[in-house]
Amino acid sequence: MNLVELAERIRALRIDQRLTLEEVASRTGLTRSWLSKVENFRVTPSLPALAEIARALGITTSKLVEGLDEKPALTIVRSHERKVVERDQSPENTSVYQSLAHRRKSRSMDPFLITIPPGIAREESLAHVGEEFLLVQSGQVDFEYDNDRIELQAGDSLYFDASVPHRLINAYKTAAVVLCVFQSPQA
Repeated sequence: MNLVELAERIRALRIDQRLTLEEVASRTGLTRSWLSKVENFRVTPSLPALAEIARALGITTSKLVEGLDEKPALTIVRSHERKVVERDQSPENTSVYQSLAHRRKSRSMDPFLITIPPGIAREESLAHVGEEFLLVQSGQVDFEYDNDRIELQAGDSLYFDASVPHRLINAYKTAAVVLCVFQSPQA
């Protein structure tokens, strides 16, 4: 199942119904913080939690996950068709994540193009299941991995275990563009 698409679907349904995270939290008994992590695909909900979320959104669980396991042989996303995805709801982090494979509903990788403005970093390092690949396409960034900091220039790449806390930091004067590919064993 495509967990990124599931997270995006949950968020879109909530927003379409003009519900806040607090309202969904009160309807489900789940916390606002945890629901935010689900919507930003940092946490994968259990089946019972997914059923509660679906109920709170007024749909069945089967409708919520419908089509998420479809797997066409070839999917094309043209540059003008990229989909901006919310990854970090912190007002300080204005990085833009563009999904490069959003049309393929069931995938084992999630490639994104991240544009990181100058002086921007996620507030804290985060970890998640799976592996990740980064390729700096333009600019320069620092990569923090388990409290170590590595400087990366255009053309540099990394492949790493994402269960270790990590984050990208652009402490430089120009924007950076980074290709990021998430792989999750759950996908």
